[in-house]
Amino acid sequence: MSIVQTAEGQLRSWRRAMLRGVRMRCPACGQGSVYGRFLKVRDDCASCGLGLHHHRADDAPPYFTMLILGHILVPLVLMLERAAMPPLWVHMSLWLPLTVILSLLLLPRIKGALIGFQWAHRMHGFGDAD
Repeated sequence: MSIVQTAEGQLRSWRRAMLRGVRMRCPACGQGSVYGRFLKVRDDCASCGLGLHHHRADDAPPYFTMLILGHILVPLVLMLERAAMPPLWVHMSLWLPLTVILSLLLLPRIKGALIGFQWAHRMHGFGDAD
């Protein structure tokens, strides 16, 4: 079920909130940006005024980023090694930049999704007035 029933009777879709977070948008309105800088969450949404300073993403975004990238990159590394057995410099020149680039692309999106999830479930202060 993607709709969270709240004590106040208002409904918040956690799927929609997380998808907005993946797009790095406000989980409530989907218009304003969640970030002021790369991973610095704004205090308030510029569009709807939602207070975003309540979020508590902490160590979860890096953990999920490593988990996802590990499940994608490790099989690719092993397939390349088994198929071609390239020298070590080929692995280093291919996988290190790819890991860094994908990490930098995924990390803010995962953090935005977690902020959206927290908002939808009214966690860490998001349960106050909309």
